[in-house]
Amino acid sequence: MKKTIATLIAGLFATAAFAQTPAPAAAPTTTATPAAVKADAKADVKEAKVATKHAKAKTKHAAKHAAAKAEAAKDATVASAAPASTK
Repeated sequence: MKKTIATLIAGLFATAAFAQTPAPAAAPTTTATPAAVKADAKADVKEAKVATKHAKAKTKHAAKHAAAKAEAAKDATVASAAPASTK
């Protein structure tokens, strides 16, 4: 039992010491050339334009769908409210 407790305490000390060691140094970063940065910026702008275009199309489609649904509901209401003619 004493050995087990001693092992657990030693393990706690070991993990505490390990947790306090500084993190390894990060790999040095390479600096990007201005041309590469400019190309990345252009690509980001192009992606943003495409995303905006898709969002506008989706909104337009949703508006058309809502208008068609409202028109169909209106037609159904008018048809059910009109008295049936007997001839």
